[in-house]
Amino acid sequence: MSARSRRGLREIALARPGLCRFGVIALLFLAWEVAGRGILDPDFVSPPSKVLMAFPEIFGEPAIVMALLASFFELAASFVIALVAGVLIGLPVGLNKFALRGALPLILLAWSIPQVTILPLFILYFGIGPAAKIAFGVTHGVFPIILNVIAGVQTVEEAHLRAARSMGASRFQMFHRVVLPHVTPGLFAGMRLGMSGCLLGVLLAELYVSSGGVGQYTKLFAETFNPSALLALVSILAAMAIGMNEIVRGAERRASFWRADGR
Repeated sequence: MSARSRRGLREIALARPGLCRFGVIALLFLAWEVAGRGILDPDFVSPPSKVLMAFPEIFGEPAIVMALLASFFELAASFVIALVAGVLIGLPVGLNKFALRGALPLILLAWSIPQVTILPLFILYFGIGPAAKIAFGVTHGVFPIILNVIAGVQTVEEAHLRAARSMGASRFQMFHRVVLPHVTPGLFAGMRLGMSGCLLGVLLAELYVSSGGVGQYTKLFAETFNPSALLALVSILAAMAIGMNEIVRGAERRASFWRADGR
């Protein structure tokens, strides 16, 4: 390929990133289809065409549909609780130097504990119902939000606060006009990480706590060597996570209206 052709392809990729991403995904699926049909063991990996054929089986089973709806509710509830708790904890800790020195090491210590090792405590306190799954999801999602909010507060420059104070700004105006714009990027970054953590916590709790739910169905499909249904269920979970991530991205664009790049 000539240098002019490579330069032309590079310009097309830069001008139309969506088309470039679609091409990469199409190539990956094509390689997956070829490998699934001729190279890989069909008991462990199914090609995309067979995974698509498994979707009617997934949505045709009322118990699986109810499990998906229950998992979505548990994910949404755990994410909302983690968001509220993360902001309510992160802001005071980040704004107060004494609280920062005293509480930040404890927060990092709590985050470093492998959460799965304390899952029996959640079963003891909350039982084997949705409350245990939601609580376990919160423990996975709240710490990224707390730490990113604290990091965002730390980016506020003292000169900006002094300038706002000298112009007669109230505490609420200083928070709304100075602190909040600095916190917003870190908050939304923490929300994305926290949402993934909440999904992981809910699924782990379903694997070990309950006899139903999406986690149990993924375990069942894996143990019965049904990779088509397993990958179809994983695709639905991925679509669920991508949809919630896009909602967060949309909220970030609306909240970060002052940014020049508009992202």
